[in-house]
Amino acid sequence: MSLSVPDSQSTEFSMSQVKPTLLDSMRSRTVLADGGIGSLIFQLTGRLASADFVYEALNLRNPELVRGIYSSSLAAGATVLTTNTFSANTLELTAAGVGDQVAEINCAAVSIARDAIDDYVSEYSIAAGENFFVIGSIGPGGTEIEAYLPQVESLIECGVDALLLETFTDIDLLMELSRCISARNGAPPVIVHGALDPSVGENRSWSIAPAEFVSRARSVGAAVAGINCVAPWAAAEFIDSATKSPLVESGEMLLSAMPNAGGFERIGHRFLARANPEYMGQLARQLGDSGASLVGGCCEVHPEHVREMSAYLKSRTSSHASDTASRHTSGQVKKQLTDDPRKANGEFSKKILRGEFAISVEMVAPTGTDLKALDLRARMTQEIVDEGLADALDITDGSRGLPLVPPGDLIDLIRRKLEWTGEDRLEFIAHFAGRDLSTLAVQSRLMGYHLRGIRNVLFITGDPPKMSPTYPRSSAVFDMNSVQMIRATVDQLNRGRDFGGNPLGGELDSGTKFVVGTGFEPEAINMALESERLWAKIDAGADYVMTQPVFKDSAMAAIEPFRGSISVLPGVMVLRSAAHAARIAQVPGVNIPQAIIDALRKFNSKDDQAKIGLEIAVEQAHAYRSAGWAGIYLMSPASLGAAKQILETLTK
Repeated sequence: MSLSVPDSQSTEFSMSQVKPTLLDSMRSRTVLADGGIGSLIFQLTGRLASADFVYEALNLRNPELVRGIYSSSLAAGATVLTTNTFSANTLELTAAGVGDQVAEINCAAVSIARDAIDDYVSEYSIAAGENFFVIGSIGPGGTEIEAYLPQVESLIECGVDALLLETFTDIDLLMELSRCISARNGAPPVIVHGALDPSVGENRSWSIAPAEFVSRARSVGAAVAGINCVAPWAAAEFIDSATKSPLVESGEMLLSAMPNAGGFERIGHRFLARANPEYMGQLARQLGDSGASLVGGCCEVHPEHVREMSAYLKSRTSSHASDTASRHTSGQVKKQLTDDPRKANGEFSKKILRGEFAISVEMVAPTGTDLKALDLRARMTQEIVDEGLADALDITDGSRGLPLVPPGDLIDLIRRKLEWTGEDRLEFIAHFAGRDLSTLAVQSRLMGYHLRGIRNVLFITGDPPKMSPTYPRSSAVFDMNSVQMIRATVDQLNRGRDFGGNPLGGELDSGTKFVVGTGFEPEAINMALESERLWAKIDAGADYVMTQPVFKDSAMAAIEPFRGSISVLPGVMVLRSAAHAARIAQVPGVNIPQAIIDALRKFNSKDDQAKIGLEIAVEQAHAYRSAGWAGIYLMSPASLGAAKQILETLTK
């Protein structure tokens, strides 16, 4: 089949120019596609698809309707448009009486999408670096490959950036069609989507395992494998499972997900449907974080959903599983102080960036308004400064689900109490829990911190409110987890852009200068998950990691593989007594050997027990320094006296 294409179009959309562009964009971030065109046409017209009202024929009969849908999707934030050609194959169009218009219907769809993009770019003065793409939609239409070929030929000749084979349940047919397309000279990338959904019931299973689906897709020349026209949770499950494929881990295959806006699932004793724009936005971010390079929507996903999906995706920048291999074998990834704008930060930051031994002392913020508590913390800060015992003081943020004074407020109160003006005499590290803040509030607080001279932030997801059962129940927000906050700070704020990609302060050189830390539990119950999350934090740009308190050497083996990729500060805690040790042992992620508890219990006097706890902490601190760790994180000292004794031994 041959189709005449205008010279300008064939030049503008030469496959040699656009073939790698979509895939390159997908490798650099999660790209957002539009939603379900068919369900939106039904919503706008009130007419179901039929022989008398062929949705695909509207490309010729009512192009303004289709163009309006594309324009709405672009305004909502989509950068990939799928053509209104789902059933524009020979078999389906012939049955509808327009089988002689296959080429015209498919090419019109591409042209309408391109025109909508051109108008949008022109109207909103979109930056030249912003990429928009058109992918040709091909849905199931019979079991014979020949029925699809005229449609395939038309979409390719009219310049689509990729072909999307979507909603197929016959996987053998899907793979054979992909093989046929990929064998063509100059074929665009092929995206294969199965309408896969594990069966409902106790023995849920996939008709084809996600990793196997990826493998088969690669064997027939596809560049992207994915899922569509399923419930959101099925799409999330598919991506979670498919990321374990070696082809995905190596970056040889990319993943895509375009679920429906909702579906029924059993929650408790009821079948409930979750289908609203905000839920789809949260899902889009989850899919991106899990490894999807292309996210969009299928049935009932309309511009209002796309808008939320775009907003949630802007709070993160995708870190793909294709980075995993290089990430694990990259060797030393030490930050260099030269030309780093953060070189004006405090001594702790400088040492971390130079790879020198750094010491931070944790300070738990008070829960109330007792001025004596503030006096104690200010005095502790001054004594540490006067004796040069530590490089930083880090302030906790609502740990254990308690309503503590916010770190930024406590830092300002200490400064005021000590009459510090200008540069701090000790670097402050503000712990930053995502539990209590929306995405908007996260950026607002970080802006406030930066303007107040707080340039070192340790991101944690945050302990759930239920950890504090004596307080009234509070709702946890968890809009952004620690990985997302790290990525947004490093890739956006530190580079002069807000979470929406807009210049900070109107100038690109007005970026923040945060040094970024995070946490790790060397004895987490699910160590595989904890380790994977730390790799994700490193990928997101974290500069250093502080661990939960560790009381046995073997526990440090869990974080040993990370030493070449990030500065690690093991946590050292001073145990005040046997009773204190027993309480700390109940904290998730902390394991105190029975031998230590027994050693404390040998003494009846609390003073003697405190002495043993101090000796253990001193021994640990020196051992970590001798072993070449990046520093120590002295946690929750019972008193300044105990902390000073440990710190003084390290200065000798």
